[in-house]
Amino acid sequence: MEKLNAQQDHKLMFGLLFSLKSLTAKMDPTSAEKGNLGVPQLPGQGCSFHSFRTNTYKLSFMESPSGIKIILVTHPRTGDLRDSLKYIYNL
Repeated sequence: MEKLNAQQDHKLMFGLLFSLKSLTAKMDPTSAEKGNLGVPQLPGQGCSFHSFRTNTYKLSFMESPSGIKIILVTHPRTGDLRDSLKYIYNL
């Protein structure tokens, strides 16, 4: 398998996060305005996606109202990091 360069890694991560955010916004049963799947929304709007876990890592995600995205990749058994992500953002 070919090793990806940093730019390719960033593009793949952006695509993954965009897809997960769009999917979770579309499937959110509490939201009356779901919009169209894949249509960009305002930063922080319509996103109920916070993390996902694999056998080897856990990815935690937060998007600020201004559109800043913070991502932490941790051990798969790490707990909820939403408060930690908010703390990092406030620094």
